[in-house]
Amino acid sequence: MKSLDSNKKKAGIIGSIVLPLALAQFICSFAGSSLNVAISNIANDLGTTVTGVQTAITFFTLTMAALMMIGSKLTDISGRKKIFRIGLIVYAIGAVIASLAPFLGILIVGYSFLQGLGTALLIPPVYILVTISYTGIARAKNFGIVSAAGGIGAALGPLIGGVITTGISWRVTFIFQALIVLAIVFLSARIVEPKMTGPKHHFDKSSAILSALGLLLIVVGLQTTSTYGWLTASKDVVINGTTLIPAGSISPFLIFLGTGFLLNVGFYYSLKHKERVGKEPLIQTRILHNRTSNLGLVTQNIQWLILSGTFFVISVFLQTVRGFSAIGTGLILTATTVGVMLTGGLAGRLAKRRSQRLNIRGGFVVTIIGLALLLALSSATSPILNFIPGLFLLGAGLGIMLTSSVTVVQSAFPDKDQGEISGLSRSISNLGSSLGVSIVGSILVSSARAYGLSILVTIAIAIIGMVAAILLPKESPQPVEK
Repeated sequence: MKSLDSNKKKAGIIGSIVLPLALAQFICSFAGSSLNVAISNIANDLGTTVTGVQTAITFFTLTMAALMMIGSKLTDISGRKKIFRIGLIVYAIGAVIASLAPFLGILIVGYSFLQGLGTALLIPPVYILVTISYTGIARAKNFGIVSAAGGIGAALGPLIGGVITTGISWRVTFIFQALIVLAIVFLSARIVEPKMTGPKHHFDKSSAILSALGLLLIVVGLQTTSTYGWLTASKDVVINGTTLIPAGSISPFLIFLGTGFLLNVGFYYSLKHKERVGKEPLIQTRILHNRTSNLGLVTQNIQWLILSGTFFVISVFLQTVRGFSAIGTGLILTATTVGVMLTGGLAGRLAKRRSQRLNIRGGFVVTIIGLALLLALSSATSPILNFIPGLFLLGAGLGIMLTSSVTVVQSAFPDKDQGEISGLSRSISNLGSSLGVSIVGSILVSSARAYGLSILVTIAIAIIGMVAAILLPKESPQPVEK
């Protein structure tokens, strides 16, 4: 009996670890999708445009992507639980500021930067704490729970956000987030992490700056395409009365893209230099040379690109072209939510019957079919029910593979590397969300008739993800729980 009571007590402690971690992943993913259904309301209240709100959403996910590896390294330096709780507090402060925003600039400060920073701090410890708290099959199962919470949060964002926006105000969605985060702070008090051992870690400032600036410039460049075009400038680029780039010459996008690429090359060689002189880099370069992980990261990036990009495109299209309210838009997008939740709940069983790479391949097939149905059946004049089959299959496909991609990436490395790969993994996922809103969203807002082209581009990107999934090598046998 004493042994049984001890086991029950241990299970309760373990359960208390997973709940706040899963809730944290849920609310951060919720924040990335909940504003989509309130785009028109926010633009009207703050005196801005759809492009302005698109910028806020893009920079929220970009801040996460740019700072996620930095947050991961700080986790190694200062402790997982401590950084997790600091991130929660920063996130809550940002949510409160965003709820009070009188104009777009303050919304960007609270939502895009502070909530993005808070997320970059709190998410890496989530995956590291799961790694150090579990082994074998239990670890894979709880990775699945946390990853599924992220997918469900992103999928439920439009519905919950639509209900709150229509019933009360879009500002209350931020208050809702702050309250959930305060609950997580309370629940996280019971988290017990092992004492950190080994040599003291150091922060690689120069590599961190190069990485953040490189990602920032690429996404900023994408944001300019809706105004100035992709290859040549469609009009003069003028700042303070001075024409910097005349119409017809090279587009700002190519300049930003090239500069961002060079900074990322500099980031890589900065890491190599630190290793050569015996200093600790922001991330070990061998982490970047793992074929399985790299292909898994490509699938992760594209999954979140598809989810965020499609939600943004459908939300803007329904509100600006079809005239739907926030709650009406959220209800239509619920088809995707149902798809994610149904197949996400089955992901654990599927992983036992089939390999993770087969799940990822199958997920992309279903997702591509869903996007093709959206392209074929939905338009500015089609019955609204025509959106449902495509959106449902889109969610079902993503639900199948979201957890599998995370498992493939995390399982490619031993425990000692989990801090670094967790930060890189979350950074790549959030970069996908940022690219989704930037690339597909920019195509849409450039013309009200660009809806079909936006979906077509998303299908092309999904096919790239499918190719990456096909190239994934066979997995080693799953670990057996002791």
